[in-house]
Amino acid sequence: MKKLILIVVCFVFAGMNAQDTEVRKAIDIFFEGFHERDTVKMQSVFAKEIVLHSIAEGKYGGTLSVESAVGLTQSIASIPKNVTFQEKLLAYKILVDGSLAHVWTPYEFYINGKLSHSGVNSFVLFKAKDSWRITYCIDTRQQP
Repeated sequence: MKKLILIVVCFVFAGMNAQDTEVRKAIDIFFEGFHERDTVKMQSVFAKEIVLHSIAEGKYGGTLSVESAVGLTQSIASIPKNVTFQEKLLAYKILVDGSLAHVWTPYEFYINGKLSHSGVNSFVLFKAKDSWRITYCIDTRQQP
């Protein structure tokens, strides 16, 4: 009986880990495209109706801004080649229920090797056919 319970638990955890890996892959593809300035790669994991928000944390609270997918990809593509940037993801917290996933990623953002800001990304994804798509992203931005 103990062996049967152990086998069932192993299969459950293996299935959960596989889902987490697939969800994380979508986030990783987005950031690969982001760092490579490859807007096609970034868009490959976007849902058609993606919503993008940012919260700039300030002295008197947060300020919410909205950006379109086109605006985001155009701004990434327009960064001069002599400017380096990197968003270092510090962790992944992934929650999945069926075709819905939520990913929480604290990060640090560097421009030309210098810390620009830090915060948290919050992604909502859905599984469309065989791939996970980002439907919503909101991030916080705090100055060092």
